[in-house]
Amino acid sequence: MRLVSIPSAFMLTLFSTATVFAQVQSLEPVVDAASTINQSAKSSQLKVEDIADSIQERIQQYKQISRQIDGLNVYTQQLQKQLDNQEIEKAELNSSIDEVSVVERQITPLMLRMIESLDAFVRLDVPFLPNERKDRVATLRDLMDRADVDVSEKFRRVMEAYQIEADYGRNIEAYNGAMDIDGQEQDVEFLRVGRTVFIYRTRDGGTMGVWNQQQREWQPLDDSYGRDVQEALRIARKQLAPDLLMLPIFTADSAAGE
Repeated sequence: MRLVSIPSAFMLTLFSTATVFAQVQSLEPVVDAASTINQSAKSSQLKVEDIADSIQERIQQYKQISRQIDGLNVYTQQLQKQLDNQEIEKAELNSSIDEVSVVERQITPLMLRMIESLDAFVRLDVPFLPNERKDRVATLRDLMDRADVDVSEKFRRVMEAYQIEADYGRNIEAYNGAMDIDGQEQDVEFLRVGRTVFIYRTRDGGTMGVWNQQQREWQPLDDSYGRDVQEALRIARKQLAPDLLMLPIFTADSAAGE
């Protein structure tokens, strides 16, 4: 047998290589464990980030809901104030309704007395437009008996009738009618100047009369007033501009005057 001599340097190299290989093999489990830990840490980090994002989102939602709640609280407080004011108004309305009932009970007899006074006034007044004025009073009486008309409307109509009567004393009017003259009914023209002068004239102008309120009768009117009466009729019919007229006026101390 022949023995071969192996250099010591080569032996050292082989020994070192074997040692490193052995060390590498012994570190593989450690590396694998470290890799597993790193992978787990990475996964955990992702979960933490997801949780952080979710928490942040929840915080934003919480803040938004909190703002909505604050707004609703303010709105609720405002509604409560409105409800309180409505309750006050409701109480005032109920009180007013009670007062209206009292007023209605008081105003109805007042209107009835006003209608009776108006009727008496029309009967004692200068007898112009007799049918129209009597019909107005009769209409008011019928109106008072109707249940489908409010008290306010009844009162308005009564006051309107009074206003019409008041206006008669401030205007001039001419209208056609009929009169019994010497036992014969004739067509005439009536002239009213306020409640001061009330004259009739036949169509042909041949007969004229003036109402004497003190004696409550018609009296003949002199032909000398014919021209003034004609002008007054034209003024009343808005056919002529207003002008100074000479018409008979009866006073309490004299039978007739100008």
